[in-house]
Amino acid sequence: MKNRDSQIADDEMSLKEFILKTKSWLRYLFSKWYVWLLAGLIGGLIGFFYAKYRTIEYTATTTFVLETGENTGGGLGQMAGLAALAGIDLGGSGGGIFQGDNLFELYKSRKMIEAVLLHKSPIDTSLTLMDRYISMEKLEDMWKAKKPELIQIDFSKKTPANLQRDRDSILQAVVKDINKNNLTVGKLDKKSGLIKVDVKSTDELFSKEFNEVLVAQVNDFYIKTKTKKSMDNIGILQRKTDSVRAVMNGNISMAATVVDATPNLNPTRQAQRLVPTQRSQFSAETNRAILGQLVQNLEMSKMALMKEAPLIEKVDEPVLPLSDDKIGKLKTAILVAILFGFLAVCGLVLRKLYINIIQG
Repeated sequence: MKNRDSQIADDEMSLKEFILKTKSWLRYLFSKWYVWLLAGLIGGLIGFFYAKYRTIEYTATTTFVLETGENTGGGLGQMAGLAALAGIDLGGSGGGIFQGDNLFELYKSRKMIEAVLLHKSPIDTSLTLMDRYISMEKLEDMWKAKKPELIQIDFSKKTPANLQRDRDSILQAVVKDINKNNLTVGKLDKKSGLIKVDVKSTDELFSKEFNEVLVAQVNDFYIKTKTKKSMDNIGILQRKTDSVRAVMNGNISMAATVVDATPNLNPTRQAQRLVPTQRSQFSAETNRAILGQLVQNLEMSKMALMKEAPLIEKVDEPVLPLSDDKIGKLKTAILVAILFGFLAVCGLVLRKLYINIIQG
């Protein structure tokens, strides 16, 4: 019984000590009200001016769905014999080209980004997108201080030989900077098949134009590369077909010409008409059979091209005004003031604990 009463008394003392210590700490903190209040005011001012003078970035976003074409190489095997003799491959193009992350890397490649930078601005054709980038990043001011001759470079015209190396160096640096700070390419989310291209910059027009030109440039290059093999095959087959048709028509004309040239032929001279006529007819029949196979292969190649051609359909594209990361001045001031006040309280607590430890 005594042990139980002793335990209850100890618990009451512990609770009393906790309450007293809490009141002591609160009294201490409120006695230093001017410290955390001043910290909050300073934080509020910092937050306000940060939000007011912070550089706003604009993001242009394009999302699209990509459906790769079917690989139809196996279906043409039985029809490819004659085409193979002509040096033509009716097989479909490689199914693995630019699939998955390869397409994302194509968007970030130096070739594609350089082509976009040197492209004329859709709104102002007197400027290139590189000119817009230079203006946005104030590169000319830096060049004036370090290397004034760089200002002479006109990215829309042929560069003098003495400045070619500097021009290429500038373009490479800009490509790296855009890949690092401005361009983001990936899937909309892990489960979605939509591809998302974001371009972020401090110039709203540059973000929009760069995004639009990049998507158009890369998608056009992708489609042409994806179907290049089939297009080449169709071109070869078309030329072969036209050539055989021309020869066949020539043979038919030749047979008719021979008959017309000998209207009243002596029966003992039939060889003068019969041999050339039969030779022309035989050649025409042979070319007719070849032409039939070529036309069949040509049509099948066209069907293969239709199946292999990828489908790219835009879902969303950038429209003005673009979304930005602008933040409210009042909201930012309040949040930063609370943060600075909290840090001031933490500092006071640590200072009090240090004094208590030192004093023993």
